[in-house]
Amino acid sequence: MKKLLALSIAAVLSICSAQADTKLVIKGSDTLGAKLVPQLAEAYKASHPGVSFSIAAEGSTTGIAAIIDGTADIGMASRRAFSAEVSSALANGRSLKPTIVAYDGIAVIVNSANSVSKLSKKQIEGIFTGEIKDWSEVGGKPGAISIYTRNTSSGTYSDFTKMAMNAKNYAGTAQKMAGNEEIASEVGKNANGVGYVGMAYLKASGIKPVAVEGVLPSIATVQDHSYPISRSTFYYTNGPAAGEALSFLNFTISPAGQKIVEEVGFAPLK
Repeated sequence: MKKLLALSIAAVLSICSAQADTKLVIKGSDTLGAKLVPQLAEAYKASHPGVSFSIAAEGSTTGIAAIIDGTADIGMASRRAFSAEVSSALANGRSLKPTIVAYDGIAVIVNSANSVSKLSKKQIEGIFTGEIKDWSEVGGKPGAISIYTRNTSSGTYSDFTKMAMNAKNYAGTAQKMAGNEEIASEVGKNANGVGYVGMAYLKASGIKPVAVEGVLPSIATVQDHSYPISRSTFYYTNGPAAGEALSFLNFTISPAGQKIVEEVGFAPLK
């Protein structure tokens, strides 16, 4: 009887230990992973103390790749998977399943001292392709424009190229930054700087968003798509999410999770 009781206790302890060792590996988008997902993770751990997180925010491409190669439970992405990525997943016996978790607007930012407050999409295209080289060409004070962009692994980079530049190439002088915070920092220090960031990064000092076609990015204008550079953001899983990944996904899209989404600066799901 004592032996049976000891075995039962050992089994319970084993189960508890396994629960305490649950780790969710999340990789991908800097837009989601630098601020929002870490805050969601902290709130989730408050009611799931046995769960830990490993979060790497290195761009949407890396998140989708991590689902394809099986090195992450959730891939964060600020864009939809490319057809080549979907094919690669299928070739590896995996299936890319996207779930929209928040809405975002890609804000075009300038230095706070810049007198320019609005730009048309055509002007934005001209600036980022290098056809427009001086602020005086768009109503500002004379000064050579300094362009800051994300790197090519970024979903924001590819979305902005498609949505604001008609898929044209960036100017050869454009400086590639690792994340939203880096772009905001550089534009905030450079009176002639211009870049783009997700809405959650608009509180950085020294910057301001410009209106695009007369509309500023906000929760309301992103939700109703009146802001021209609005988009969805995603969690990717291998097929329908399961286990702890499903639990965390459900928390993210729950009212409690979406409250955090809004507090961080994204537009919550309707």
